[in-house]
Amino acid sequence: MFWFRRLFGFSSFLTVSPQQTVENISTEQLLVAYRTMLVARKVDEKSEILYKQNKSHFQISCSGHEAIQVATANAMRPGYDWAYPYYRDLAFATAWGMTAKEHFLAILNKADDPCSGGRQMPNHFGHKKLQIVSQSSPTGTQFLQAVGAAIALRRQGSDAVVYTSAGEGTTAQGDYHEALNWAAREKLPLIILIQDNKLAISTHISEQIAGGSVAKFSQGYEGLEIVEVNGLDYQESFRAAKKAVAKARAAHGPTLIVAEVVRLLSHSISDNQAKYRSSEELEANKNKDPLIMLSDELSKRGSSKKIEQITQEVQEDIDSAATWAEQQQDPKPETFALHVYKEEPVELLIEKQITSNSEPIFMVDAINQALDEELTKNPKSLIYGQDVAKGKGGVFTVTAGLTEKHGADRCFNSPLAEASIVGTAIGLATLGYKPVVEIQFGDYIWTAMMQIRNELAMLHYRSNGNFSCPAVIRVAVGGYIHGSLYHSQNIEATFAHFPGLKVVMPANAADAKGLLKSAIRGNNPVLFLEHKGLYRQVYAKATVGNKDHTIPIGKAKVVKTGKDATIVSWGALVNRCQVIAQELEKQGLQIEVIDLRTIMPLDRDTIINSVRKTNRLLIAQEDVGFMGFGAEIAAQVSESAFEFLDAPIKRVGGAFTPVAHAPALEEQILPQIAGIKKSLLELLEY
Repeated sequence: MFWFRRLFGFSSFLTVSPQQTVENISTEQLLVAYRTMLVARKVDEKSEILYKQNKSHFQISCSGHEAIQVATANAMRPGYDWAYPYYRDLAFATAWGMTAKEHFLAILNKADDPCSGGRQMPNHFGHKKLQIVSQSSPTGTQFLQAVGAAIALRRQGSDAVVYTSAGEGTTAQGDYHEALNWAAREKLPLIILIQDNKLAISTHISEQIAGGSVAKFSQGYEGLEIVEVNGLDYQESFRAAKKAVAKARAAHGPTLIVAEVVRLLSHSISDNQAKYRSSEELEANKNKDPLIMLSDELSKRGSSKKIEQITQEVQEDIDSAATWAEQQQDPKPETFALHVYKEEPVELLIEKQITSNSEPIFMVDAINQALDEELTKNPKSLIYGQDVAKGKGGVFTVTAGLTEKHGADRCFNSPLAEASIVGTAIGLATLGYKPVVEIQFGDYIWTAMMQIRNELAMLHYRSNGNFSCPAVIRVAVGGYIHGSLYHSQNIEATFAHFPGLKVVMPANAADAKGLLKSAIRGNNPVLFLEHKGLYRQVYAKATVGNKDHTIPIGKAKVVKTGKDATIVSWGALVNRCQVIAQELEKQGLQIEVIDLRTIMPLDRDTIINSVRKTNRLLIAQEDVGFMGFGAEIAAQVSESAFEFLDAPIKRVGGAFTPVAHAPALEEQILPQIAGIKKSLLELLEY
């Protein structure tokens, strides 16, 4: 076994005899641990100096947390195991293999910063080679992603282990408990480290959680082992971590390590802990410094001179690393938009011709067919969500028969927890799987909003292109089925606002199949919206393509050509607009109807070209008219084709109310053919 560390850009090795037990930690190993802890402490100190010199813009300290972090990293295999750290894990990242030079590249926002290329604040750790997955600022989102990564490793048959960590305050987050539930139930190879310094910024643990104990607070998850350790003591921490890692590698399930530590400095450089902590408490904490504790142990072993030598070497190396990093290049301004989206395969950018001779089928069957074909094509694709498995096949039977055909490990039920569904999908996709997950109704997607907006959509950009998570989220949306307030929502406008996420909404069976296959085969995260009112509509039936037919995401379709006016629509309203166009054609009016198919990216060119020809534009959307996606289309046309307009742009949308249940009320709230036609005639008469 080798202890490998890259503290300053070079490698150092320490051989540990196989006969050595964890109860007898050698002096040599303790000296390596001390050096690593000291590097982290000195990086902390130097980063504070750089901040005061206005050379960096943020600093957050790990001082007081070093022993448990280094011990846990030393018990694992960097580059083989995976890590989802949190913002105070500087010592962990150092022990995992990040060099002082790499830390300062991040602290100074340099172009070669391995964490984010200058896109994120310091202490947002990420390293592709070392398998530290890019970390974000929200607290607690990493837990479910780590669970997803652990699922991926188990599916691969690997004995690799996943590490994730946070402070005790984050255990109040729902994602934490959802992660414990999933990890314990599945007996996943996961190490969850909670570093308890009693303070979430200024809020004491007694104000955070019932009973004031993370260990007690986390009980009740059968299959989860909970270990409490003195996180200031390297040897005790290493023994606990070593045991937990061995347990995980043997496929015996997860361990929660609750480590008591101290926070020696303020929460961050912008915080002043003297405002909420007494001078007596701060003074007492100095005596609990883990570096002093380990130094005392090494002195007892006769290593005092070695400590002095290490201290001098580390200080020199830290100063040298910081000076070197200051001289490195800043990110080039013109690279600001790189990595919002990952480049797609060329074959997905061109629409292929339909070669199937099958009879027209319903949209629900077309989606099922696409899922079936993609499960067959890609062994790393899988489907999960609430009620999607076995005989149920989802509440709309979209996934019916897939469990029976492909197995319970390819199409399975998840807990009823939307954040869990999306968070685990992110972890799975990051490790190379293609999860296609289902959220039963758009109305209930909001508990997953943090995972979608801040994680799924942002990972590729924030990691400077080093990581990506091309998961597909299928969601049933829309009204016209008497679904009432909480089964009728349209959500496309909200999610189209998120850079990095693609949003698709087909209006018929052929487009549904072709677009879904493109989403699954693509390199970016996709929110695939399925209007439940179209699942079994006769007018949405179509002849679908074969197993190789895909439709490019981001390309609208002109479903009826015309010269007198343009209607742009999507989802359930496309057919209504076609009906109106056909009626007016009998009166000699030629109306062009465009089905967006994809909300984001928006096919702006097709819309602009149509308006230049017809000189009039009506936008019809089912969603609430106020601040709906139609407003964005109107704005873009006004900016780019104003001189071609012969009349003001008109919009038709839902009333500014929730969708009521009674048919008489729903009909007044959602756009109907008569109302759309009236607006179009007014536009033509202008």
